[in-house]
Amino acid sequence: MGGWAIAVHGGAGVDPNLPRERQEEAKKLLTRCLQIGISALRSNLPAIDVVELVVRELETDPLFNSGRGSALTENGTVEMEASIMDGPKRRCGAVSGLTAVKNPVSLARLVMEKSPHSYLAFSGAEEFARQQGVELVDNDYFITEENVGMLKLAKEANSILFDYRIPAAGLESCSVGAAANSPLVMNGLPISVYAPETVGCVAVDSEGRCAAATSTGGLMNKKTGRIGDSPLIGSGTYAGDLCGISCTGEGEAIIRGTLARDVAAVMEYKGLGLQEAVDFVVKERLDEGRAGLIAVSRDGEVACGFNTNGMFRGFATEDGFMEVGIWE
Repeated sequence: MGGWAIAVHGGAGVDPNLPRERQEEAKKLLTRCLQIGISALRSNLPAIDVVELVVRELETDPLFNSGRGSALTENGTVEMEASIMDGPKRRCGAVSGLTAVKNPVSLARLVMEKSPHSYLAFSGAEEFARQQGVELVDNDYFITEENVGMLKLAKEANSILFDYRIPAAGLESCSVGAAANSPLVMNGLPISVYAPETVGCVAVDSEGRCAAATSTGGLMNKKTGRIGDSPLIGSGTYAGDLCGISCTGEGEAIIRGTLARDVAAVMEYKGLGLQEAVDFVVKERLDEGRAGLIAVSRDGEVACGFNTNGMFRGFATEDGFMEVGIWE
């Protein structure tokens, strides 16, 4: 055992013109979340408790795209999704289509622990939340003035916006016809901006138990009912005996590549180390997609990989290593 370790992310794909103030806000939030996780791991909390605790913090802060501050659907509402996985027995829970659950990651854990199922969605998930006494809020709680403005721009561009917090200098590109001039596509259709901000956390505790959790509001101007990679076990989230992984980026590409499970698979079947496995998967399994991921191993290692302009990320290990970054 190499001791505990933790990694956190706030999305892969960052606008190169992102204002310095926004960068510093992101780093402060990631640092705060790392400190929460470090304190929990030092208190010998199991990894599954740690990842839930950290992702709840990310869902509560509107800076990234999960919980409060989630992206808006084409109808101006919020539909959130999340998943969590406990490595030792590969237990998992996932939820989609949430409109009133304050902390989706905690409902995902309840699905894992208090239901006979692994995945609940839409009205069924919210009925289960009521049965479990989960804190519920009005959909308006999740919606920010900034989100409403970015949805308007997305509709004018007739496109999906991945990052709805685009710097003012970049708003000119979000005009009618912008999507048609974009070299980026999703499932063959043009998109105008690539900078998702899903959140996630992976951790391994001092007993070598790995866990992972991921939460998102999805895409700005997405069709109602769209489900991305974040709640899909093996795609956006995975944890087993060897490692824990949380992904972020172009959901459709992550789904096609079953990205999170593939990291564990090449470790198991090819004998690759953690960083080696992450690099292989990012290079070989994304086709033309854009994404990133964070990972921990049962030996207390941390790793990340991305093929985007940057990724909001932070790491800490028991031996004192700590790093928070955005760019390559």
